[in-house]
Amino acid sequence: MASKTMKGPGIFLAQFLGDGAPFNSLPEITKWAAGLGYEGVQIPTWDARIFDLAKATESKTYCDEVKGICADAGVEITELSTHLQGQLVAVNPAYDVAFDAFAPEAVHGNPAARQEWAVDQMKKAAVACNHLGLTGSVSFTGSLAFPYIYPWPQRPAGLIEEAFVELARRWKPILDVYDENGVDVGYEIHPGEDVFDGATFEMFLEAVGNHPRCMINYDPSHFLLQQMDYLAFIDVYFERISAFHVKDAEFNPDARQGVYSGYQPWTQRAGRFRSLGDGQVDFKGIFSKMATHGFDGWPVLEWECCLKHPEVGAAEGAPFIREHTIPLTDKAFDDFAGAETDMGMIKSMLGTD
Repeated sequence: MASKTMKGPGIFLAQFLGDGAPFNSLPEITKWAAGLGYEGVQIPTWDARIFDLAKATESKTYCDEVKGICADAGVEITELSTHLQGQLVAVNPAYDVAFDAFAPEAVHGNPAARQEWAVDQMKKAAVACNHLGLTGSVSFTGSLAFPYIYPWPQRPAGLIEEAFVELARRWKPILDVYDENGVDVGYEIHPGEDVFDGATFEMFLEAVGNHPRCMINYDPSHFLLQQMDYLAFIDVYFERISAFHVKDAEFNPDARQGVYSGYQPWTQRAGRFRSLGDGQVDFKGIFSKMATHGFDGWPVLEWECCLKHPEVGAAEGAPFIREHTIPLTDKAFDDFAGAETDMGMIKSMLGTD
């Protein structure tokens, strides 16, 4: 029996970047991550303090230097993240002002220019992944229809269908560039995106013609907060799962609030993100499902706890992931009782001789 064991543990660096050492340079933050026991780092492509996307697109030498910095620290690059740029590939006008903050000031107040910048960024990241020798990336789809998630007022016929047609029109050429570079796009299925659950992923996948590079970044925290069956999700979609964010959450509805959480701040919401082990996600079940289906990618900590200090969460994350990772066997537990195949014996046992 062939076996595949996932890599890891890895850590997504985005939430830990800052202006002070060791969080403001790639050499220092990778040494910090390695010192906590992480073997991989997922690198955001929008923060020039640790990664220059334009230079990575233009220069394989620069990418070799980045890989060298990581190797010297004792980690590998798991994936490149383009969450912020992917978000801007599709923005409903309701979010224009808020999402301008994700883009350079030169394109603020100009949605068409902002989208053009985002598409260019996405294509650059495909080439950068190629130069780094990576086969996967993680991102968001963006959103045209999410403001209409609740059907009141009644949605006009064709609104959602047209949103997904347009979403696919924008993403298909980008996915083609990723295909040319041998790189998957693992979309994080996330509220606020048009692709926020399994049904919407299927709609998007169909709209992009079942594109081979259209994949999933599996993050159970978002499914728990939607009260989805996040274990069965793995069974249904495992062939499209290319990346794995290990993030915990809890959902505690009461008489005052439920999944919408009454506009409350994070600490007062019924649904909250938590550090690993502090929430309700069944990680033993998840890692067992991943092992069953032979996931051999990186389990990457994404830390977004509303209570615990990030450095404490990071320190606890590596051993938590390592403890839950299942080293797969190439033997069956009952091999000791096996015997050589004897067709005569088999026919005798079946009464067919």
